[in-house]
Amino acid sequence: MDLGIKDKVALVTASSRGLGKSIAKRLAQEGSIVAICSRNEERIFKARDEIKEETGQRVKAFITDVREKAQILKMVREIVDELEKIDILVTNSGGPPSGLFDEFETEDYREALELNLLSTVNLCYAVIPSMMNNRWGRIIMMTSVAAKQPIDNLILSNTARSGVLGFMKSLSNQLAPHGITVNSVCPGYILTERVEELAKAYEKKGKGTVEDFYRGVEKSIPCARLGRPEEIAMAVAFLASECAAYITGVALQVDGGFIKGIF
Repeated sequence: MDLGIKDKVALVTASSRGLGKSIAKRLAQEGSIVAICSRNEERIFKARDEIKEETGQRVKAFITDVREKAQILKMVREIVDELEKIDILVTNSGGPPSGLFDEFETEDYREALELNLLSTVNLCYAVIPSMMNNRWGRIIMMTSVAAKQPIDNLILSNTARSGVLGFMKSLSNQLAPHGITVNSVCPGYILTERVEELAKAYEKKGKGTVEDFYRGVEKSIPCARLGRPEEIAMAVAFLASECAAYITGVALQVDGGFIKGIF
């Protein structure tokens, strides 16, 4: 299937590894020109070179902390100055620390909101003018199944990522008349460094071994396995495509059936 995004300019944040990198690679495979960013200089340039080599597409890399509005604006300005536009935005960021209510202070919530919610808001403010000018755009906000079905021991993520869904739904209504769709993807348990960190934290707190963590997770998933990063990437690529022009305001879980609710 031709997704119709050849030569579209896509910005994927937090993309030096994990889901962000897989999404950037998938979009490049579909013919998009991809901009990637990370706080880690070594990893982001390595990711750029790997994606270029594997796809033959043009890839731009930026050292950017998405918690810093000034750095976001600088990156977006450089992309638009060189490539003239941004057609696709995938807002992605790392997850806050795991833990329960009594393990955190108010400042921890503020940091989680800056990382997951406010970074998304600031990226949208920076990119939407380019999309409005072209009357075409795709915004995909990466969240988590925790935004729909809170996960024990992830109170910071549950709180911040639910806010992203509220922002997504509100923004989708406003931008739809301008040819811009806004959706979210809610990954379940995927084989990434983030899930490895959760497994190690589980063991460190004396709840069981890393293997116990994975066995427990797999029991909660009807598909009986963790997902692969490329499975998330394919869902994102579809939402970024011409094929998804009539889909907006949707929070799509890609979770092997983990979420038990109807909606």
